[in-house]
Amino acid sequence: MNKAIITVVGQDTVGIIAQVCTYLSRHHVNVLDISQTIIEGFFNMMMIVDYSNADVQFDQLVSDLEALGDGIGVRIRCQREEIFTKMHRV
Repeated sequence: MNKAIITVVGQDTVGIIAQVCTYLSRHHVNVLDISQTIIEGFFNMMMIVDYSNADVQFDQLVSDLEALGDGIGVRIRCQREEIFTKMHRV
């Protein structure tokens, strides 16, 4: 299984989750877990996904999600799970 962590942060607007999940579904990326909160109008979401069956390369997935975020006014970051885990060890 190839897991990645996707984070989405920005001003809350209608359709953020729908647009991110539509992109992932279109490219055969499975959402394993998702958490989202809205605090004083700021949207924060974290997803764990499996990109084993994706029809795009991982680097393309990363750049497409960044571009999607730019288009909807949020910051989307996608990292391989092992990189994310190593960066955030306490």
